[in-house]
Amino acid sequence: MAISISVVLLLAVLAVIFLRNGGLKISHALVCLLLGFYLASTSIAPTIHSGLTATADIVGGLRP
Repeated sequence: MAISISVVLLLAVLAVIFLRNGGLKISHALVCLLLGFYLASTSIAPTIHSGLTATADIVGGLRP
C-alpha cells in the first residue's frame, strides 16, 4: 500500500510540473497516462500495479 501511494503522489507531482511547464512531450504524456491508470479503477490497473511492484522489488534487491 505504501508503494502505490508513493507512486501516485510522485506521478501526480510530475504531471503538475509537466503541465505547468507548458511543454507536454511524449514522456510527459506517459506519466499522465500512468497516473490515470492508478487513479481509475480499470481492469488493466492491477496489471500495471503488479508490474511496477515487481520492478520495485527487483530494483530494491540490487546490490551495488
